[in-house]
Amino acid sequence: MGSTLREGLRSGFKTTWILGKVIFPVTLIVTLLQSTPVLPWLMDLLSPVMGLFGLPGEAAIPLVLGNVLNLYAGIGAILSLPLSVKEVFILAVMLSFSHNLFIESGVAAKSGVKLWLIVLVRLGLAVGSAAAIHLLWQGGEEEARYGLAAGAGNAEGSALWEGIKRGFFGVVQTAVIVIPLMVAIQIMKDKRWLDVFSKKMAPVTRFLGLGENTALALTAGLIFGMAYGAGVLLRSIREEGVSRRDASVVFIFLAACHAVIEDTLVFAPLGIPVLPLFLLRLSAAVLLTVAVSQCWKDVSQTGRKDWSHDYRSPL
Repeated sequence: MGSTLREGLRSGFKTTWILGKVIFPVTLIVTLLQSTPVLPWLMDLLSPVMGLFGLPGEAAIPLVLGNVLNLYAGIGAILSLPLSVKEVFILAVMLSFSHNLFIESGVAAKSGVKLWLIVLVRLGLAVGSAAAIHLLWQGGEEEARYGLAAGAGNAEGSALWEGIKRGFFGVVQTAVIVIPLMVAIQIMKDKRWLDVFSKKMAPVTRFLGLGENTALALTAGLIFGMAYGAGVLLRSIREEGVSRRDASVVFIFLAACHAVIEDTLVFAPLGIPVLPLFLLRLSAAVLLTVAVSQCWKDVSQTGRKDWSHDYRSPL
């Protein structure tokens, strides 16, 4: 148990260091931009588009950073913006569906899934859910409180000092979440609970219209995500002989709902209700996957040839 704890802590601190190198500079830079003409100009330029989702123009910054870089870069940008609970929740939902777009979609492509399909699904879910929340949710107008980072913006001082404080508290808040999470994941690895859990997933895969040989891939994606769990995901798909059809449906599910522990908890410091965020992602994943799986099965039953899996042709 001692070696497991040491390895989990080492992984947690290493991950925090990697993520902190993104969160701190992004938070600092965005905070500094608030005192220059650049941010107001960008807000005016993007306000018409962001307005479709009930967001101010500056909300484009975390969306761009989250998609081009990763989820933590987007969160770092949110920490530097004064937003309402509803606005932060909409951003959280959009970033939950669509973040780290290049790397995570590339993982799907390496498994033989069409790259354009995963990108389209993720962006479509982000845009559609944001528009729906904007139209249907009446409330959440109070200012969002950003956990440890909330107090950083209240003290008077220079923009540089404010940005340093926001960035520091953002990294600390990330460490509080990531380090215990990495320890828990290490315990799951060493105890082989992941293998046990994947066996329990067999009824779920059948409900989703998938073969039982997709259980390990689905479990790895749900727990570790498409980036951290890439090794397990790709290896399980190859070794279990998962068809291209099933691999595509698995990644459609994971496009909507992956890394459910980490990607849910990282939003807790933003002062939003994380349970509805989790339930929204899970519901979207289940409904979309069942619909796609049923339609794909119906098409194959008309006599059309189903895709054979070919890992050499990801696009």
